[in-house]
Amino acid sequence: MITIENNQKCFVQLWLQLERTRLMLYRQCKRYCVRRVLKAWFGGEATDDFIWQICTLSLLTGWDELPLPSLCPRPHRELLRAIVAHQTGISYKKVDLCALDAAYSIAFPHSTPLNVNKKKRKK
Repeated sequence: MITIENNQKCFVQLWLQLERTRLMLYRQCKRYCVRRVLKAWFGGEATDDFIWQICTLSLLTGWDELPLPSLCPRPHRELLRAIVAHQTGISYKKVDLCALDAAYSIAFPHSTPLNVNKKKRKK
């Protein structure tokens, strides 16, 4: 597993690792869900408490199947955000979302870019 940091270079690697994990689980005929991703990435460190903490932060449930990262990136974005926050010990809100969204565009260049931090127009 790669060293997890709060920067764009690490986020690109995490997005690509998500896709590799999805393909690995598909080949093994296993469900692509938060629990399986965490078990594949962290092995024995992914205890029930660890998985519960990540699921609580990301507002995802452990056994629900995840969609393709290239088609529906929002749940994956929240999952990566929770993993980075947990592993680095920073607040969930302090994860660099601009870098995370830019990394998605680098990892999946032919997908629609993530841009959920748009400034809203004043009325």
